[in-house]
Amino acid sequence: MFSVQRNVCKNVSLSNKINGKFSRMFSAAAYTGRYEFETLSVSSPCDHVLQVELNRPDICNAMSKDMLRELLECFNRVQDDKHCRAVVLCGAGKVFSAGLDFEDMKDMVTQMAGQNGVPQMDVARRAKFLRAMIHMLQEPINSLERCGKPVISAVNGGCIGAAISLISAADIRYCAQDSFFQMKEVDVGMVTDMGALQRLPDIIGNESVLHELIFTARKMSANEAKEVGLVSKVFADAETTRQASIELAQQIASKSPVAVQGSKICLKQNRNQHVQEGLKFMALWNMAMLQSEDFVSGLTAVSSKSEKVPIFADL
Repeated sequence: MFSVQRNVCKNVSLSNKINGKFSRMFSAAAYTGRYEFETLSVSSPCDHVLQVELNRPDICNAMSKDMLRELLECFNRVQDDKHCRAVVLCGAGKVFSAGLDFEDMKDMVTQMAGQNGVPQMDVARRAKFLRAMIHMLQEPINSLERCGKPVISAVNGGCIGAAISLISAADIRYCAQDSFFQMKEVDVGMVTDMGALQRLPDIIGNESVLHELIFTARKMSANEAKEVGLVSKVFADAETTRQASIELAQQIASKSPVAVQGSKICLKQNRNQHVQEGLKFMALWNMAMLQSEDFVSGLTAVSSKSEKVPIFADL
């Protein structure tokens, strides 16, 4: 799982000459040994660069509670990792990520809703439970932005729902030609609350297109994503995208970490305030709205993989 890619950087020994002194030599395998996870695969393709791979390809890298917890833990470790200077975020298999694992999340909703239609909690306690759950889901996404090391997302295949919130917290986004982007939350009867609504307006310059994507849940192609500014480059396939991302990370890692990390902190300073305020508002909004019949109907349809579109009542 923690194999080292050699097609980009042949010399994976973590030794280099800094200020006339050689740093301590140790293998990349030993280095990434501190990043052992169940749902993530972490490797070091070259000096000062980590590759974090979403590793649930059998279910399209859907983000479970465990994966989100491990993402938070991983990027908190990266923040404190003096040797790491840049990160490439990618997905194993043919899909970057299908978004939240709603089958996994359904357990939390069932806990709230109770059994046989009899709620275990009253409305105030359900709201408090939901608010805490939303904040818990937001934090792993926020950890990418909080991390002082530049994060490059390398997308291939589908990038759906919460996965768009995830890449919106990255600093640079590349994708393969087969990529598509889709904000599916309206099909589940919910407002996306993990950061996309707060970050995308600063990323996508066309407000009309952004609203269309959010309100209709239509797919956006790789070429359109580049046109509106979601990604900066499109490559022929997944492997080329990943290699280009690693090469970019290596280039960034060759620069002064004081200057690079300082630049990221300063770039995020102004945006972070309104993003965090927006996320708090979303938690307050959805602590009520996730109790709606729309969400229950949408979640049931998605979990059962039903092709029948739910019929939502008037509001």
